[in-house]
Amino acid sequence: MTQNFAEAGIFLIQTFASLYLIIVLLRFLMQASRVDYYNPISQAVVKLTDPPVKPLKKILPAVRGVDFATLVVALLVQLLAVCLVMMISGGYVFHPAYVAWSMVGVVSTIFDIYFFALIVMVIGSWIAPYSNHPAMSLVYQLTEPVCAPARKLLPPMGGLDFSIILVFVAITLIDTYLVIRPLAIMLGIPQGLILGL
Repeated sequence: MTQNFAEAGIFLIQTFASLYLIIVLLRFLMQASRVDYYNPISQAVVKLTDPPVKPLKKILPAVRGVDFATLVVALLVQLLAVCLVMMISGGYVFHPAYVAWSMVGVVSTIFDIYFFALIVMVIGSWIAPYSNHPAMSLVYQLTEPVCAPARKLLPPMGGLDFSIILVFVAITLIDTYLVIRPLAIMLGIPQGLILGL
């Protein structure tokens, strides 16, 4: 019975921490991509993340479009989740390795956000190619800085944009084969501890 409560606690911590981490990283990526601030979804993301980010902005200002305060909040959310899960699992409450695990988790989540945003963009372009929906314009603005360099390598042919395939391949290579997953294995991150790993 105690085992079930521990597993339920781990599930709740991972679920809510992952959701909030995604929202915080969306804010970071939206600022880096310079998406429309007046989009209602953008405003909701800013309102949800302002309480922890605003105080840190006084200490860590943005430099060249990189919002370090939001990035630190994302890292702290991931680190707190890792510490709580490890504590419930019977591990150390804190260990210096958890910081490295959290960094890998944050980068992995950024790749996951781009991966799923590209899927939404592709499906949206098939279902409603000329949609003005705030979610679709947010996804387009978010993915455009990643897709634009690929479009230079592989320009649209016959009205079809195949450059997204290059971006999918690059994300999968970096995330699964070259950097993120090998780094997670090298650091000994327990499987299932961090979203996307």
